[in-house]
Amino acid sequence: MEAEHIEVAGFLSQFQPFNGLPEDTINNIAQQVEIAYYRADSDIFKFGDEIHDLCMIRSGAVEIYRRNGDLHNRLSAGGLFGQMGLLMNNRIRLPAKALEDTLIYFIPESVFIALCDEFEAFAYFVEMDDHSNLQHAVAGKDSNNLMVSKVTRLISREPVTIACTATIRQAAEKMTEEGVSSLLIVSAAELSQGPQHAAGRMMVGMITDWDLRARVVATGFSIDATVEEVMSTELITIDSDAYAFEATLIMLRNHLHHLPILDRGRPVGVIAISDIVRYESQSSLYMVGSVFRQNSLEELQLLSEEISSCFVRLVNEDANSHMIGSAMSVIGRSFKQRLLELAEAHLGAPPIPYCFLALGSMARDEQLIITDQDNALILDNQYDPQLHGEYFEALANFVCDGLAVCGFSYCTGGIMATNPLWRKTRQEWEACFADWIDNPVPEALLNCSIFFDLEGVWGKVLWAEQLNTFIAQKSSREPRFLASLARNALSRTPPLGFFKNFVMEQDGQHRNSINMKRRGTAPLADLIRVHALAVGSKARNSFERLDDIDKAGILQEGRISDLKDSLEFMSMVRIKHQAHDIEAGRTADNNIEPEHLSEFERRNLKDAFQVLSNSQRFLRFRYPL
Repeated sequence: MEAEHIEVAGFLSQFQPFNGLPEDTINNIAQQVEIAYYRADSDIFKFGDEIHDLCMIRSGAVEIYRRNGDLHNRLSAGGLFGQMGLLMNNRIRLPAKALEDTLIYFIPESVFIALCDEFEAFAYFVEMDDHSNLQHAVAGKDSNNLMVSKVTRLISREPVTIACTATIRQAAEKMTEEGVSSLLIVSAAELSQGPQHAAGRMMVGMITDWDLRARVVATGFSIDATVEEVMSTELITIDSDAYAFEATLIMLRNHLHHLPILDRGRPVGVIAISDIVRYESQSSLYMVGSVFRQNSLEELQLLSEEISSCFVRLVNEDANSHMIGSAMSVIGRSFKQRLLELAEAHLGAPPIPYCFLALGSMARDEQLIITDQDNALILDNQYDPQLHGEYFEALANFVCDGLAVCGFSYCTGGIMATNPLWRKTRQEWEACFADWIDNPVPEALLNCSIFFDLEGVWGKVLWAEQLNTFIAQKSSREPRFLASLARNALSRTPPLGFFKNFVMEQDGQHRNSINMKRRGTAPLADLIRVHALAVGSKARNSFERLDDIDKAGILQEGRISDLKDSLEFMSMVRIKHQAHDIEAGRTADNNIEPEHLSEFERRNLKDAFQVLSNSQRFLRFRYPL
C-alpha cells in the first residue's frame, strides 16, 4: 500500500465509526478515497444536489445548514456528513459550506453501502445523522446503570482554567498543551489567591475550539487580544447533583458541545460530546435531535407517531418517573421549538422580541404520554396590538395547530397562546401575577394555578426566569395567597374510604377504576407547589421543589422522604398502566383498576394515598384561611 494510502488509513482509524472496523477493511477504504479541497466560505453541497460519496473532514471546518438557511451544525476534523443524502435518494437535504479552508475525503457510495451491510455498528452510527447528538456507546455498557448515574461520573479531569486577562494566543497554547477543547475563564483575582486547584474557582466565561475558529481565525481577530473579548459569558450549566441523562438532554436541547458542571456555583468539570459517547443513547434522546431535522409539519407529524414507543422503551428499561417525565417533557418542548422555527421561517422574523412559555406538567418536567398543550406568550413591552397583533396571532395559531396535529391536543380550558388573554407584555404578566397574589380569589386561582409552573422554551427565555423569580419572591410574603392556593389544593382528595379501602368511580366509562392523575399525582403536585412557593423556591419539578422544602425545614422529619416515595410510586403505577395500554394496542389513559394490581401494589398504593391524605391535613393546618 502506498504511503498516501497509509496516511489516509491512519486518519480513518482514529474516528468513529471507522475505529471499530478491521484493519484490512480500513486499508481497503483508504485505497478508494478521493480528496478534494474547498476554500473558506465556498459551497460543498447545495440543497437538492446529487451525492454519491460519504464525506469526511480531513482538516478545516464545515457548516451544515437547514433548508431555510439556519445553521444546523458545525463539524471539524473527523466529522462526517452527506450520509442522509446517500440514504435518501442520493439528494442533499442539508446544504454544506466550508467555514475555513478544508480538505474532504470522499468515500464512494458503493463502499458506504457495503460497510452498512456488513457492519451493524457502522450502519447504526451513520443512520443517526447528526453527530452532535448522542452516539451508541461501547458494546456491553449497561445503559440502565448510567441512567441513574450522577453527571459527575462523566467528568474525566478537573476543569482547565485561564485568567480573563490572558491573551487569545495564550489560551490556544494552553488548550494545546492540556489537550482540551475548552477553557473556563476565571477572574484574575481568583488566580492571584494562590495555587489552589482549578476546581472551585468562580468562572466568568468559557472559550472553546469553535470560538477560536469562528470568532478569531475566521474574522481575523487579533490573537493578542484578551480572551474576555471573545469568550462566551451567558453559559448553560448543570449542577453536580444532576443525573447523566439530564446533562444529555440539556446538551441535545441546546445544541451544546461543552457543558460546565457546578458544585455550589463553582465549576468541578466540563463534559463534552465525546464524554457522552461513553454510554448508549436512548431512543427518546435521539428523537430530540430528530425533531430539529424535520423540515415541515408533515414530517413532524410522522415523527410524533414514534413518541409512544420511546415512552414504552423508557418504562421497560426501568427508568424512574423523574427520568421519564424529563425525557417526555424535553421531547414536547423540542416539538414546540421546531414549530416556532418553522413559524418564523414562514411568517418572517418577529417584529419585536418575545418568549414562548410552556406551562403545567411540561414546565415541571413531569409530562407523560397523555397530555394536552398549555402555553402562553410573553411580549416585549413595546408591543402594539395594531402593529404587532396580527403577527403573534398567526404565530400562536401556527404553533398550537401544529402541536395538535402532532398529538398534543388543544387545551379544553383555552390556556394557549391562541387565546388573546394569554398573550401579554412583560409588564402585563407581572401585573397579572401580582393581582393573583395580592387579591387571591379562590375561583380564579383554581383556573390559573397552572401558570405557577412556567418555563421559557423559545425566544427571550431569560424573561421566564425573571418572571419565576418575581413569583417566588412575592408569593412567599403573602399568607392570604398561600391559604387560598392551599384550599384549592385540597379540592381533590385521594380515593381512600373510612376503612382505607379504595373509593372508585361509580359510573361512566371508567367505573370501578381510579383516575391516578386526578386523585393521585395532580393533588400531590398541587400540595408540593404550595409549600414550594411558601419557601420562595424557583424550582418547577416536584422532586426538586421537595428538595428546597426540605432545606427550609418547614415539614417534620421524614415527611419529605414519604412525599417523594409516594409521588414516585403513584407516578410509576400510572406510567406502567399507560405503557401496558400502548403495548396492548389500547388508547392509554390514567384510569387503573385495582383488581389488576398485585397485592404488593395495592398495599403500597394505599400507603401512598394515605401519605397524601395526611399531607393535605397538614396543609390545611399550616395555611389557615
